[in-house]
Amino acid sequence: MVASKKRQLKETLLAYLFLLPSLIVLGIFVFWPVGFSFVLSFFKWDFRNMKTPYFNGLANYKQIFEFNYPPKYSFFEGFVYSLGYVALTLLIVITIYSFITFLRKGNKLLFLNLFAIVFYFSIFSFLNSITSLIIAVILWALLIFNFYEKGQMKYFKSHIWINMALILVIYVLIETGMAGDKSFFAFFIDAKDKNLFFKALSNTFYYVFLSVPITLILSLGVAVLLNSNIRFKIFFRTAYFIPFVTSVVAVSLVWKWIFNDEFGLLNYILSWFNVAPIRWLKDEKWTIPTIAIVSIWKQLGYNSIIFLAGLQNIDKFYYEAAEVDGANSWHKFSKITWPLLSPTTFFLLIVSIIGAFKVFAQIYVLYDGLPGPYNNSGLTMVYYVFDLFYRQQRMGIASAAAYLLFAIILIFTAIQFKVGSKVVEYVS
Repeated sequence: MVASKKRQLKETLLAYLFLLPSLIVLGIFVFWPVGFSFVLSFFKWDFRNMKTPYFNGLANYKQIFEFNYPPKYSFFEGFVYSLGYVALTLLIVITIYSFITFLRKGNKLLFLNLFAIVFYFSIFSFLNSITSLIIAVILWALLIFNFYEKGQMKYFKSHIWINMALILVIYVLIETGMAGDKSFFAFFIDAKDKNLFFKALSNTFYYVFLSVPITLILSLGVAVLLNSNIRFKIFFRTAYFIPFVTSVVAVSLVWKWIFNDEFGLLNYILSWFNVAPIRWLKDEKWTIPTIAIVSIWKQLGYNSIIFLAGLQNIDKFYYEAAEVDGANSWHKFSKITWPLLSPTTFFLLIVSIIGAFKVFAQIYVLYDGLPGPYNNSGLTMVYYVFDLFYRQQRMGIASAAAYLLFAIILIFTAIQFKVGSKVVEYVS
């Protein structure tokens, strides 16, 4: 027993000795800067206090959220109203499933839900923030009661992705149809033009939600094609993967020429279809889509190769069994390929979202070091941190902004792991 413990201790020490060079490099270039920047976020350290930084607590974090001039609506009021809209949205979705249950075996809560919806819509114009909060609590109580109703959750959980899409669509309809200025999003839209942090945050979210789903969908399609019996598969795999290993600066410079509104290749191709020239790099509304196009083109090859590896790990036995049962191509994809690709999709989703939140180089190159053509239309979180640190030399506030970005990414990753643990199917 003693000899076994000594051998185990020796092997452990030997392993750490092999890891020591890597740990030293990581400590100098990763762990130390991360820890130092966290401490720095609580100090007043800028151009004026370069030699004598002093501790100022949470002042840097508070300063980030300060407005240039007051917003039209308060954060609290918008947040409370949004709680009511979220509760109403989920109540509508649950009511739909209550109706399905009612048609099958009857559900007395259907009429209670319908009454709550009609009641909320009828008194909406008379609500203030306090009454909205009270009604939101009542709606949440109805939801919790419904969630525990026998047989109710079975229909909801069996089509979780369809339900999430349904919730999103209904919420957007409520926001655009009812909310007006009484919502958190209305507050956010009003605030983003009065605070650069909110502007950077909104642009970053817009970029993430635009680029990540499109990249994953296109990558999956390319991977399925490359996994089929087509000619020149090696050539196509190489062609799709080359942009990923190419420098992002070189890629952005090429696309800067392609996006030229007068002589660019993209507008020339669009002219074949009688599409008027688009001012890709000069129009504010095209700033984030332009950056997304470059990122999608660059990331497509990597995601396709990962998806292709996942496809090739699926045992052919499943497809042969499905063919015996008479399954068509769509059945095989929806019932075999997509579920068994969930671990690969889960990995790519996490990596893609983290990478998308860190977008910077494309903006810097496409717009010659500026955050978009005008009105900070290309200002993202990383560019915001870069501008604070490098140009304004406000190192303390820049460190605080970097940790806010870290917190946002951490929250998104935690949510994905929580959801992924329930929907991802691992096959041993």
